[in-house]
Amino acid sequence: QLDPFYASIILFVGRAWDAITDPMVGFFISKTSWTRFGRLMPWIIFSTPFAVISYFLIWFVPDISRGQVMWYLVFYCIFQTLVTCFHVPYSALTMFISREQSERDSATAYRMTVEVLGTVLGTAIQGQIVGKVVPPCIESPLFIGKTNSSVAMEELNMTHDTGSLTDTRNAYMIAAGVIGGLYILCAVILSVGVREKRESSELQSDEPVSFFQGLKLVMNHGAYIKLIAGFLFTSLAFMLLEGNFALFCTYTLGFRNEFQNILLAIMLSATLTIPLWQWFLTRFGKKTAVYVGISSAIPFLIMVAVLDSNLIVTYIVAVAAGISVAAAFLLPWSMLPDVIDDFKLQHPDSHGHEAIFFSFYVFFTKFTSGVSLGISTLSLDFAGYQTRGCSQPSEVNFTLKMLVSAVPVGLILLGLLLFKLYPIDEEKRRKNKKALQDLR
Repeated sequence: QLDPFYASIILFVGRAWDAITDPMVGFFISKTSWTRFGRLMPWIIFSTPFAVISYFLIWFVPDISRGQVMWYLVFYCIFQTLVTCFHVPYSALTMFISREQSERDSATAYRMTVEVLGTVLGTAIQGQIVGKVVPPCIESPLFIGKTNSSVAMEELNMTHDTGSLTDTRNAYMIAAGVIGGLYILCAVILSVGVREKRESSELQSDEPVSFFQGLKLVMNHGAYIKLIAGFLFTSLAFMLLEGNFALFCTYTLGFRNEFQNILLAIMLSATLTIPLWQWFLTRFGKKTAVYVGISSAIPFLIMVAVLDSNLIVTYIVAVAAGISVAAAFLLPWSMLPDVIDDFKLQHPDSHGHEAIFFSFYVFFTKFTSGVSLGISTLSLDFAGYQTRGCSQPSEVNFTLKMLVSAVPVGLILLGLLLFKLYPIDEEKRRKNKKALQDLR
């Protein structure tokens, strides 16, 4: 029952907070001393229970008339910080379980496969639990005309009785509890099953380096900036697609009862094809895999917007989009260790910056998610989107077509152009590998 304006403020402040905490957490991790659990694993172990508690409290509705906005703002920022304390060392573990490029690439493929599978599982759990108590759509008479959005929301809320609202709150809390339990289970498996190799870790600097010195070194590395730039635009393209595809299927295509299955088809396709892209990048190289994998979605995105509503075509597009989503998820993360190796060769006397590299990567992942949400919300609001409407104005349908077709295609093309500037090809990787072996 929170006003959409305040909800947007909470999300915006949370993303701004991420811009501060992500690089700082990366810096503090780089200064962590070796323990019997490793250097990265203590961050994962000790952040997990607090992250689960803060996640649960995000979905808890406090019985207070004032201060709800501050409640959600505080716990959202706390949760984002704790997720950073988990995600940055978790991602950086790739660099500290092996020095071999092939083994790191394989570990990245396994990690991204399980991450996408976890997304599928989380979406299914949330959808099944919350979906049972979601109220039905409201017929158009409530929304026809230039109705003020706040008045519309007030009238809409009157359709909820206290019982149904309580059921909805309880459903969200149950879903949060189940997902929190899975979070703990995965953290336990990770901490028990993965060991950092001390001889593979060069996390501690020989000489103390300040936060801003380390930041300057990392952000002045050309290969890193070009990789981040390409990753930023391609990730934004697929996040726009994923974030709006459910609404597109519901309103523009008219598949209200099928959209959950269509989204499931996208994520399952992505999960199953990550091993395929791992084989492809090993056989043909990472830059080639980027061009082939990400660009393969373009004709299907155009097809779904141009052709008439057809369920079979929509499922074909969903599977094709999932194949490209797999490439977009896997390849940038697989290329990041190569950038760090290149950085080490250019700065042989400067160690301990790996966590900073990964922390900015994590930040830009969250940043693209926030930008995608902002673009979608503003575009649909401008077009006249009506919450829970059984149908939407033609302007909304046109906007949804743009958000799942034209805009992602343009962003993909721009991202691929930036990837063209990325300097580390397979020949460069082999030279860097030999040079690093000589240094050791």
